[in-house]
Amino acid sequence: DGGVLPLRKDLGTIAVIGPNADEPDVLLGNYNGAPSDTITPLRGIREAVPGTHVIYALGSELAEGLPVAQIAPPSLFTTPAGRPGLQADYFDNDSLGGVPLHTGTDSTVNARWSGSTPGSDANPGGFGVRWSGYVTVPATGRYRLRLRGTMRFELWLDDSLVVSADSAEADGRPGRPIAVESVPLALDAGRRYRLRIDASATNGSAQLALTWVPPAELLRAAAVQAAEDADAVVLVLGITPRMEGEEMPLHIDGFDGGDRTKLALPDPQEQLMRAVVAVGKPTVLVLLNGSPLGVNWASRHVPAILEAWYPGQAGGTAIAETLFGDNDPGGRLPVTFYHSARDLPPFDSYDMAGRTYRFFNGTPLYPFGYGLSYTTFTYANLRTTADSVGAGDTVAVSVDVTNTGQRAGDEVVQLYVRYPESAVTRPNEDLRGFARVTLPPGQTRTVRLRVPVSSLAYWQPSRQRWTVESTPVQIAVGSSSADIRLTTMVRVTGGR
Repeated sequence: DGGVLPLRKDLGTIAVIGPNADEPDVLLGNYNGAPSDTITPLRGIREAVPGTHVIYALGSELAEGLPVAQIAPPSLFTTPAGRPGLQADYFDNDSLGGVPLHTGTDSTVNARWSGSTPGSDANPGGFGVRWSGYVTVPATGRYRLRLRGTMRFELWLDDSLVVSADSAEADGRPGRPIAVESVPLALDAGRRYRLRIDASATNGSAQLALTWVPPAELLRAAAVQAAEDADAVVLVLGITPRMEGEEMPLHIDGFDGGDRTKLALPDPQEQLMRAVVAVGKPTVLVLLNGSPLGVNWASRHVPAILEAWYPGQAGGTAIAETLFGDNDPGGRLPVTFYHSARDLPPFDSYDMAGRTYRFFNGTPLYPFGYGLSYTTFTYANLRTTADSVGAGDTVAVSVDVTNTGQRAGDEVVQLYVRYPESAVTRPNEDLRGFARVTLPPGQTRTVRLRVPVSSLAYWQPSRQRWTVESTPVQIAVGSSSADIRLTTMVRVTGGR
């Protein structure tokens, strides 16, 4: 709506907000390999517009009880001497005994030694690191601290041990990171808390990162501020492979063991979206998800929505190219988006009644085959090679498609069949062909599709065979299952 997309490349400031904006794992779905390089939406946008100031804000948890831990920012830390960062002492033994080999300052804790030790004089058979200093939080609230790494580690706050992974845990998982999170910690703004992290490893290939989860109010306030400071906002929301999958140990509102019990966006993200949209800046919602989302409020209040699914290791590049108009969004929905799970029958029944675009009798949020382009198209002159066909024939269908907009774009011509006089219960409509065409402005192209009559058969249980009815069949072409532009009739004779 309102020409929000594509975004201009000369915008001064863009705010990229949301828990899916900079998470590499959300790009990949389930049952995937580990790419050597992943491009998140945040990175993709920054690389697409290097002259634009891009602000990032996490904004919210993924869902209630499912936080996104980020590397603890350097602004939290001061050394024992009062300088920015943390003092780092390196030892040539894994018990952190004796005098440190050397001492330095790290801005935060995010260390990785790949196949080497921290310094040529360190002991390759075992080394230790101690980070020490103070941490000061920006606002009073409940925080969670987490250490993730392949080392043995302890985190002390003042005189309390709040995170630890012992030798057995670390040694039992060589090369595989352990993540341990603290309980929620009530911390006061402005107060300095003594921080000490002891970590040790018995090999040179080690890593350790300190991440934090600040209070929800702080996350949302930072997101709103980012939106206020920007010329346009890209909200990157949705769900992740951490939330939907096969046999998962997750039981939170909306998600149960990898299954979804609600279609809505998780509530923390919904509240974040509403708060950001209320700022009034041009806003685009980018969804990353593996199954439909009931984004009802967004469909009425957000002027542009880009469905990106789990887009793969270079997904951030593809998203940015689409947002800035380097390519036309020619994708179309391969599933129906419903308003709510209440629109669907219970899944303890395998009856297809009420399911999918083929049997759903309600009004979907977004229909099967739906999708918008940055230009417009008209359809004309639908014709078939014959008005009457036999069970062994093929119907050739042609239609003329014209780009009536001002820029080149992609249209996906979809062909559906309907059975207005069938003697049995048939689907409302069946997709039986499609073609994606790229047209410059003003150009017309004839799109040709072929429909074997055998593909119109239905399974007849009483005869245990596929049956083609002798009946009229409607051929319908359009831009989605709910946007049919032209129809014609073909009669099937000699069915079997």
